Amino acid sequence: MNAAVFTSSALSLPISFCKTRSSQLARKKGVKGELRVFAVFGEESGLVEKKSQWGHLFDVEDPRSKTPPYKGKFMDVNQALEVARFDIQYLDWRARQDLLTIMLLHDKVVDVLNPLAREYKSIGTVKKELAGLQEELAKAHQQVHISEARVSTALEKLAHMEELVNDRLLPVRVATESDKPSSSTSVQDLDREKTIIGGKSLNVSGPVQPYSPHLKNFWYPVAFTADLKHDTMVPIDCFEQPWVIFRGEDGKPGCVRNTCAHRACPLDLGSVNNGRIQCPYHGWEYSTDGKCTKMPSTKLLNVKIKSIPCLEQDGMVWVWPGDEPPSPTLPSLQPPSGFVIHAELVMDLPVEHGLLLDNLLDLAHAPFTHTSTFAKGWSVPSLVKFLTPSSGLQGYWDPYPIDMEFKPPCIVLSTIGISKPGKLEGKSTEQCATHLHQLHVCLPSSRNKTRLLYRMSLDFAPILKNLPFMEHLWRHFAEQVLNEDLRLVLGQQERMLNGANIWNLPVAYDKLGVRYRLWRNAVDRGDDKLPFSG
Repeated sequence: MNAAVFTSSALSLPISFCKTRSSQLARKKGVKGELRVFAVFGEESGLVEKKSQWGHLFDVEDPRSKTPPYKGKFMDVNQALEVARFDIQYLDWRARQDLLTIMLLHDKVVDVLNPLAREYKSIGTVKKELAGLQEELAKAHQQVHISEARVSTALEKLAHMEELVNDRLLPVRVATESDKPSSSTSVQDLDREKTIIGGKSLNVSGPVQPYSPHLKNFWYPVAFTADLKHDTMVPIDCFEQPWVIFRGEDGKPGCVRNTCAHRACPLDLGSVNNGRIQCPYHGWEYSTDGKCTKMPSTKLLNVKIKSIPCLEQDGMVWVWPGDEPPSPTLPSLQPPSGFVIHAELVMDLPVEHGLLLDNLLDLAHAPFTHTSTFAKGWSVPSLVKFLTPSSGLQGYWDPYPIDMEFKPPCIVLSTIGISKPGKLEGKSTEQCATHLHQLHVCLPSSRNKTRLLYRMSLDFAPILKNLPFMEHLWRHFAEQVLNEDLRLVLGQQERMLNGANIWNLPVAYDKLGVRYRLWRNAVDRGDDKLPFSG
């Protein structure tokens, strides 16, 4: 569902006004020259008197001093409406000034052509004055056209905002109505197969379907650099295929199919020797490109096992499992400036990766689910919102001081403002003195298993990094939090496999999860343009 969230840069607010070149009408003492209309007002008392004849039309207060203080910020519905009202007020005021400018300039032309005035002026002087006035009139008419365009744009934005507000209120109304007791409530009503979000169907139910080949055409983080030593291997499953990662002779990581070409023995049961992985069954050795370089006790044949692109960045090993050429760029997963990495953990979880992403992209469940860990003692807000740009996959939670972002294809980043472990401080991350930054990667191992990579960083207490056994403590805490989620997500998965729609009735705080699902559906369809990508 799209939400009525705007930034002030999206509206035609008068951020700045450029000074115009002074003309003969604006050279009198006291003229500021910011807008042409002020220069005209400052010319002669006669013109001011003419203005007074139309006072009921033009005596409107300049609204610029009351500009809403939301420039460059995300806004909720009420703030967006406030900005829209100001936009209309400003456009109304500006249009009145443009019209008054034209009226006064026309009067000035009449004065210049007055026969009494011509007695004291030469023809050359009159022509020069008329030419200047003609230039002024042309600029004023041009400004009127600009104002007309601004009004048209503002009305279009208001119409769009009305649609967004209706979209936001509709699920709330449906939820309220569903809470009312009804003797006629049926299984169909409670187990709807489709929910309309922003005019699109959202249905996640039934057995997990085979993964779309389009979902494979992304870079996936699969391991932490620190876990891949020169003489070690990291076996992984990715999209229901077994792979093994190891370092070649040049020290760079490679990823090959974890199956020996000879007798299908798992290669990760063997060892790494001089940048080659050796099968434990008959000693066949493979380089990082999959080529077999050694076959003991027999003639060397031209044999090669499948390999996929693999590289290293931001302390992580990445693979490209798709058939399309790899993208030349990778998303940055470095912690924000000032943060120090304290823990990197890897876990295999018995849930489909989309369900786990749904859970990670939802914070509204915290005071009900995580009552024994990080949300212990949290109060339950009367309203939870996730505020985000209309085209984004990132934003912040209100009233929690937490920023969150979904990075395609399977990454969740979050920054939490804290005063001490387990406690929240302030209403936004900017108001907090210390922060916890989290990275979650949900690699789709199979249709019922996810490889979770978790990285935790802090911008305080760097000494904790050097304390013994701290990583064991962090792992214990992370497992506690995950266990609180897993019992719920496993229950969801069981019902989903039996036909229940796990996105049956989304509400306002489900926005980021819904956007992920709409993005995922577009990827599965192979759409050329993915939603919320800009």
